[in-house]
Amino acid sequence: MGNAAAAERRLRNPGSFERLHRRCKEVFPQQLEGVKLIINKHLSSHFQAAHIIHLSSMLPQYSFKAMYSGDQEADSGETFPQLMGEIDGSGSLNAQCVVMLSNRIRARAAFQTQQERFQTWQFDTQYHGDSFTTTVTLGNPDILNQSVILVAHFLQSVTQNLVLGGEMVYHRRPSEEGAIFTLAAQYTASQWIGTLNIGRGGAHATYYHRANDQVQVGVGFEASTQTQETTFSFGYQLDIPKANALFRAGSLDSNWVVGAALEKRLAPLPLTLALGAFIDHLKNKLQYGFTVTVC
Repeated sequence: MGNAAAAERRLRNPGSFERLHRRCKEVFPQQLEGVKLIINKHLSSHFQAAHIIHLSSMLPQYSFKAMYSGDQEADSGETFPQLMGEIDGSGSLNAQCVVMLSNRIRARAAFQTQQERFQTWQFDTQYHGDSFTTTVTLGNPDILNQSVILVAHFLQSVTQNLVLGGEMVYHRRPSEEGAIFTLAAQYTASQWIGTLNIGRGGAHATYYHRANDQVQVGVGFEASTQTQETTFSFGYQLDIPKANALFRAGSLDSNWVVGAALEKRLAPLPLTLALGAFIDHLKNKLQYGFTVTVC
């Protein structure tokens, strides 16, 4: 009995810093523009590929995406190593490689090119403890120009419900050097999650609430000291399992942008249809589109 009670009181791993606001962000609909066709192909249990064709107000775009996952399984159920890459018709490439150095340590390398030029490249290492997670990221290191971006994250589970942590971003350029510190807190209850990031750069707060199996609600607040802008957003998600539909609507922010999206699985066909529209009342602009995904 004592061991069982101790296991129940054992603090959980808080996850990664960049996923603190994930549950609330997933409630809001993604903006769609034009027509997009996505063809997914599972070539094996380890390898899958996708063809993406996007027709919008800009030039037609085609991109090819591939992903490989290995046999090394982590406690989270993920498999490593993971190799992911996406290249478009102009030759621009996004790629990353994630490896599990041990049961607790993961390393990732990612880079992005714009045609033949490197745009960004970064390397990070993440350590998963029993009740904490720490990550160190090195971005765009340039020894010749003496420039670099260094980001450090730390999250600690204080209780079963409360997580505290922080972020430090250090940047160095030939004519500029500085650091920004941000504090983070997250409280998780049975049906809701409240998250707050606050620092010199501003504040970001979200509230996620799961009313029942069908309805989820999200509220977001962001204030930036650099742009001197403050935005407030509200959104909700409605799941309709009997209709194989997922409806994200009520996306409204303080800039008077209203949006909605509907995802419908066309069973028994291996097709998923997504329709979306956004209206910017201040700019008097309408943006809409739909996506067809073939699995």
